[in-house]
Amino acid sequence: MNDWSLVYEGFDPGQQALREALCTLGNGCFATRGAAEESHADEIHYPGTYVAGGYNRLPSQIAGHTVTNEDLVNFPNWLLLCFRPGDGDWFNLMAVEILSYRQELDLKAGVLRRAVRFRDHQGRESMVTSRRLVHMAEPHVAAIEYAITPVNWRGRLIVQSALDASVVNAGVARYRELNSKHLQTLVVGEEGADTIYLLAQTSQSQVRVAEAARTRVYLEGRERETRRHLLRGEESIGQELAFELAPGQTATVEKIVALYSSRDWAISEPSLEARLTLTRCGRFHELLDSHVRAWQALWRRCDVTIGARDNEQMVLRLHIFHLLQSVSPNSIGRDVGVPARGLHGEAYRGHIFWDELFIFPFYTFRIPEITRSLLLYRYRRLGVARCLAQEEGYQGAMYPWQSGSNGREETQLLHLNPRSGTWGPDMSRRQRHVNAAIVYNAWQYFMLTGDKEFMALYGAEMILEVARFWSSISSYNKKTRRYEIIGVMGPDEYHERYPGSDEPGLRNNAYTNVMAVWVLERALEVLDLLPPERCRELKHKIGLRSDELKRWTDISCKMTVAFHAEGIISQFEGYDDLEELDWQAYKDKYGNIERLDRILKAEGDSPDRYKVSKQADVLMLFYLLPPKELRRIFNRLGYQFDDNTVRRNINYYMQRTSHGSTLSKVVHASVLDRIDRSRAWDMFCAALESDITDVQGGTTPEGIHLGAMAGTVDIVLRHYAGIDTTSEVIAFYPRLPPHLHTLHLRLRHRGQWYELNIEDERFTLSVDEDGAQPLTVNVQGKRLKLKPGTTHKFQLTAAKATGTARTVVRANAKAGR
Repeated sequence: MNDWSLVYEGFDPGQQALREALCTLGNGCFATRGAAEESHADEIHYPGTYVAGGYNRLPSQIAGHTVTNEDLVNFPNWLLLCFRPGDGDWFNLMAVEILSYRQELDLKAGVLRRAVRFRDHQGRESMVTSRRLVHMAEPHVAAIEYAITPVNWRGRLIVQSALDASVVNAGVARYRELNSKHLQTLVVGEEGADTIYLLAQTSQSQVRVAEAARTRVYLEGRERETRRHLLRGEESIGQELAFELAPGQTATVEKIVALYSSRDWAISEPSLEARLTLTRCGRFHELLDSHVRAWQALWRRCDVTIGARDNEQMVLRLHIFHLLQSVSPNSIGRDVGVPARGLHGEAYRGHIFWDELFIFPFYTFRIPEITRSLLLYRYRRLGVARCLAQEEGYQGAMYPWQSGSNGREETQLLHLNPRSGTWGPDMSRRQRHVNAAIVYNAWQYFMLTGDKEFMALYGAEMILEVARFWSSISSYNKKTRRYEIIGVMGPDEYHERYPGSDEPGLRNNAYTNVMAVWVLERALEVLDLLPPERCRELKHKIGLRSDELKRWTDISCKMTVAFHAEGIISQFEGYDDLEELDWQAYKDKYGNIERLDRILKAEGDSPDRYKVSKQADVLMLFYLLPPKELRRIFNRLGYQFDDNTVRRNINYYMQRTSHGSTLSKVVHASVLDRIDRSRAWDMFCAALESDITDVQGGTTPEGIHLGAMAGTVDIVLRHYAGIDTTSEVIAFYPRLPPHLHTLHLRLRHRGQWYELNIEDERFTLSVDEDGAQPLTVNVQGKRLKLKPGTTHKFQLTAAKATGTARTVVRANAKAGR
């Protein structure tokens, strides 16, 4: 088994959409799905290209309403490259006899390869091999090498290379009733003998995107003269190249593409820059060399090596690969967020959600500059968040559940249930907990990096304004003498209102309320962290009053958390009054019931009536906050929280969760690891398989689930390597599960690189030579001073069998690596 390659043997039309999503290539600036070069968008293929931050809005008529949606735009298709014998048909996999087919995504090199041997209806056999890249070091460049070999025939070969701006957003079936034509073609043209280009513009946001393509043919390493014919359309531009080939001869077609948008820096005009860039590009193999070097540098920072029995290693690397393609060092400084579905498709319209909560740790531990840049996407939209809060009658800043170009609320008003085919109101904008996620992300970044400049200039202001929001949405109940938060939805998403009620939202969602308290505490703490002068400046800038701070303290001591029998934290007030669902009956009837909400609504019922959850809700508290921190918060609020609280709640809610979100299995794998490592491993493997097997039955072809991918990597780091960063001193508590025998990774904490190697009961920790001062670390509860440039070995005992480990007093250290 090759742990660096995702390989598909054989052509399967029914699986192409999934394969195209998983074989997407990108570099953080743009990405293109892994569709075949000769394909067009149809019922089998969907060759989408997406530019980071490239949004556009369109109005549509739905159920008697005009709704305006903002989408991540499918930009012009640059892949188009096809051929035919002089008197034959254009190559089409559906119209030939396929003799062999192999597709490989090379994760190490960032290259998509394909090899096809086929026979057409005239008996001509041909071999086609291709290599494709989206350049990681040159963020505006992509390239295709397309080799054609006649096996048993000779004659004229005609190759067509094109750019197509007639594309629409049609990658998600349930959106197809909506307007989808986002692009207007402005210019198509040619430059010199081998270069074509086009310039298109989005209809509302007026983002201009230019693509230029240079196509050349090589035979035995030398450029081959060809007859060229220009194909000019209203929304496309192409060339046909004709030349002769003999049996066994291989013609290599190289298509080098440059893509620029008006959102790029330091440019004059996109089409000019695209054409100019092509003049500086060499051949495919030269581009490949620098592209591979860029990936080598990324893998040195980001690879995680595990000694697993099956394909867990390859899938884990696949997840890392797509994380680095969605947001990369090329993204730093760009005004972009990280879409929940990556740059791999059109699901969720390319919007930014709370999934950042799961995604950011991957970057912060390896390339924290990326996290800082992504947090600045939120900071730049702080003004809009203030307006959103004001519009709803609140103070401070209320960030939207779905964010796109400028930070307005992009959550749709109506949502299509694909099971029933009906449109209904979408209440998910009431998931105010996204605001807690943004503060959590800013705080975790600060704790892992010690970036005081970020906190002083940006982070503190966001934290304080979100704290203001939580304070204003909290109301004091004189009867209970506690504060409460009403009219919200929790992470569960199944429960939108109480049964029979016309009022949307719920009372006192536990996750929301506890995280609101946590935010208020961090807001009070951040004021003490700031330099006195900056603290005064910031208070003056936002008009922060002393009575507000007193209220924050009061709320943080008196927030409501509902409980029901046996110390179970109620997901929300009144949860215990709901009906139990006959889970087995629904499993027998429907099989897969992960999207139980759609099933119930299609039956004319509602999940609001039942004790069911789409994904972790209460358990999110255990995912984000360690038991010690939760015990402190609950005790501060006057509630009991003992050693069995976590176990009881995990067992209770696991029985009532359908895992209708890929994030759910990540959270459950994480929290289970504390109490049942066998079940935790099963859940971890299920989370690993979420996208590669498309467990939700059609969602992954619309775009990968980036939060789940990042979450699996984070489980390996936090649970198996045992990394604890809840204090300023980094701690290591290695605990390999029984299914793993080795683990190797690198991470960065407060500017210092560490290298970890765990082999059964042996733990080796190396400190890079990044500084002169000794570093304090915690290994299994023992504080040690380590010098930069040294390697330390520890013996762990019974780590896998009992879930605990201790460090032998003797710790061997040696200088160098």
